[in-house]
Amino acid sequence: MAFSKQQLQKFADLIKIEITDEKLEQMNIDSVVDWLNKLQKIDTTGVKPLLNPSEHDLPMRADVVTEPNMRDKILANSPDKAGVSRGYFAVPKVMDAD
Repeated sequence: MAFSKQQLQKFADLIKIEITDEKLEQMNIDSVVDWLNKLQKIDTTGVKPLLNPSEHDLPMRADVVTEPNMRDKILANSPDKAGVSRGYFAVPKVMDAD
């Protein structure tokens, strides 16, 4: 199936991309369409759809505390020390009061 230059330009307009006339001349979209047609002809009867590429269970490790009570060490990394004495990170306000 051969696409005309006007059809390719219409496709480009629909998907909101700009393509120059030179690029349209160079495009070999027909080979892509031929390849897709070949894919559609493949017999997939009896093949279960693959919904998730990793259907196996991932190994889980036990959730064990290895170094307890590190709050002071973690809060020492705070760039703003305003909230450290109260046990939290102080961050700049990111929303206006509007």
